[in-house]
Amino acid sequence: MKATIVTIGDEILIGQIVDTNSGYIAKALDKIGVQTTEMLSISDDRQHILNTFSSLQDKVDLVIITGGLGPTKDDITKHTFCEYFEDRLVVNPKVEAHVIEMIEGFYKRPITQLNRDQALVPSKCEVLFNKVGTAPGMWMKKGNTVYISLPGVPYEMKYIVENEIIPKVVKEYKRPYIIHKTILTYGQGESMIAERIESWENNLPEFIKLAYLPNPGRVRLRLTARGENEEVLKKAIEENVQSLTKIIGDIIVGFDEDETIEVVIGRLLHQQGKTISTAESCTGGKIAQMLTSVSGASNYFRGSVVSYATDTKISILGVDAEVIKKHSVVSSEVARQMALGVQKLIKTDYAIATTGNAGPNKGDADAQVGTVFIALVTPNEVIIEEFNFGQPREKVIDRAVNKAFEMLQRDLLKTASS
Repeated sequence: MKATIVTIGDEILIGQIVDTNSGYIAKALDKIGVQTTEMLSISDDRQHILNTFSSLQDKVDLVIITGGLGPTKDDITKHTFCEYFEDRLVVNPKVEAHVIEMIEGFYKRPITQLNRDQALVPSKCEVLFNKVGTAPGMWMKKGNTVYISLPGVPYEMKYIVENEIIPKVVKEYKRPYIIHKTILTYGQGESMIAERIESWENNLPEFIKLAYLPNPGRVRLRLTARGENEEVLKKAIEENVQSLTKIIGDIIVGFDEDETIEVVIGRLLHQQGKTISTAESCTGGKIAQMLTSVSGASNYFRGSVVSYATDTKISILGVDAEVIKKHSVVSSEVARQMALGVQKLIKTDYAIATTGNAGPNKGDADAQVGTVFIALVTPNEVIIEEFNFGQPREKVIDRAVNKAFEMLQRDLLKTASS
């Protein structure tokens, strides 16, 4: 099966909001063997919508549209659906009752005609019930293509996808299996990894494809297998992952989308009964943010000090002003004192500190732009490393965060194996 995802809204085209719906829908479809071949963003224009619908007719199995289902005049998707399917709007009693209950019962305010109009749907459509909002989804078929319209509000869209669309597609369509396995690596770049695994990659079965997904300081390797026999695909994926691990096991830190390095680190800290704190300057709290993005982080993460200003390093973390004067605020000595300071302040087993020049200007430091010092305090020692991540600013910050995680994960694995 093939699908095209269409987002409707001028706010996306002018960059006012970022389209996250398409990625979510594509991932949900992929899990049930539906291949997304195209993602489109189009304006709130009747003719443009009609032209898009017509261009996709009989070329894909599913066209999933998000946006344009609100109660205001600029939301025209339902009316355009009616025009394309030569239909008319009618009141759906179930949707109407739900809208009244939400507005009067939940929001405790009088219902307006605009609210009631949310219950208007094309007479030929199959309604996809939206329990968490007032705009229902719509399922309509023309020729060999099913058109599905969803609200643009992300949590409403997700509810309908999970509870209406996915079960319906699984029940009504025969689909191939698509199996993914994502290997997360740290510490080596894409080209170096490609050289190390060239022979392995050349010997992959034809039904398995490898994709490199690089970020500063880390590379994800995604294996994708497509076919009719799920067990054969899973077995082939696992066998090739095992052979890959023998080649680059030294840089593999996790597997699959949920096995990010912060997940791996969190699990190791929890298993070892250890806690961690951070003192961040150039990374601005991003290490703490990523650690706390993991459910259950309160078991091991105790807190952070974002000591962006020099005087904050002195007054909060206890960094010696004379050390800063002698060595500069971007130095191994300051990174050491920051890490030890936050470890003492918050009372943790581990502590990470970052200080550097992310650029584009030098600020208070003498060090070259792109220079970052990372200090890791462990229960046994203090490890300090110096890096130059170049430019631009975003690259420096991302690589500093990733390198800090790499240093921490390396020590935790060493502890776990000893």
